[in-house]
Amino acid sequence: MIAIFDYGAGNLQSVKNTLGELGCEYTLVRDSQGLRQATRILLPGVGHFGQMMRALDELAVRETLLERIRAGVPFLGICLGMQALFESSEEAPEVRGLGLYPGAVLRFPAPARVPHMGWNQLEARPESRLLRGIAPNSYVYFAHSYYVPVVPQAAAVCTYGLRYTAALEADHVAGVQFHPEKSGAVGLAIVRNFL
Repeated sequence: MIAIFDYGAGNLQSVKNTLGELGCEYTLVRDSQGLRQATRILLPGVGHFGQMMRALDELAVRETLLERIRAGVPFLGICLGMQALFESSEEAPEVRGLGLYPGAVLRFPAPARVPHMGWNQLEARPESRLLRGIAPNSYVYFAHSYYVPVVPQAAAVCTYGLRYTAALEADHVAGVQFHPEKSGAVGLAIVRNFL
């Protein structure tokens, strides 16, 4: 079962539309039981890091989510869903992330205009499975004020005043800072690769 985790906010409809366009059956889940039945998990996210993490804690799914990821269930975090994989964010320094990877999510420094909204080019690692078949320097759509620095798990980077992780991939865990569901044919191909 492909599960889209619904924590009460986010870009669910566009993610649902993308999976529908790919001909995939999926279920919206909001609890640990739903996560335990999932064979793939998508965690879309928009908004505020602290709000998202508090919502996951109020739904009592933090540990289940980590347990499922550690058990090898394929996971795709979208935008804030990717940022949640790290220990913390400057957006809400008092709130813990999932901590699957070390480090903090940072705010774009001045003079960069935030939020960074619009199309930007991916510089992809050629061996990435998530980005397999994607043309070099393809454009994808971003909407964010915070970024993950370039990490060892980076499958692609972008430049917006500085270089940052645009996509990450490590074994069965993937994340994208951009919105594949708003990135046309390139975004569809990336979600298809994950599935």
